[in-house]
Order: sequence, then C-alpha cells, then structure tokens
Amino acid sequence: MAYTIKIYSEKEGEIEKFLRLFYQNNFELSDKLFWKKEFDDPAKIIDIISAFIDNKDKFNANIWTSLDKDVFICVTENNINELIKYIYERFPY
Repeated sequence: MAYTIKIYSEKEGEIEKFLRLFYQNNFELSDKLFWKKEFDDPAKIIDIISAFIDNKDKFNANIWTSLDKDVFICVTENNINELIKYIYERFPY
C-alpha cells in the first residue's frame, strides 16, 4: 500500500518554495499548483507534514495526507499532533 501526500496552492511557486526548503534541492514542477508523492513507509509522511506545518506561515498552500485508499485528511496545526500519534500507534514498526 502506498501512503500519499498532496500539496495544493492557489499561488504559483508556493509548493516549489516549500519543497526547496524541505529537500534542500532545486525543484521545478510542471504543475505549479499541485504536488503529489507516495511513500511506502507511513512514518516518512511525518517528516514532511511536520516541516510543512512548522513553516505554514511562509507558504500559501495546504497539505493533505492519505493512509487509506481514497481517504484524505487535511493536515492543520489543530490536528497534526493527533495525526502523528495515530500514525505511530497504527504503524508501530
């Protein structure tokens, strides 16, 4: 099963700006308003959602994650701690 992250923005360049910061690499996206990445390990999602929320004030974008097929959760400052706890409890390896 793949675990998914999606980032949406209404302003061009915002997603690239975040990805450059996170990966410390130059990013050029063909779709300037949407980015999607799938992970084999759900714990890898925690790194990117944490970095995104920690820097949320720097980007005009939203991040969503999926741990189950076709079910997406919008990650916010209000739910990130519970989401991280849930991921570690559900996938304890």
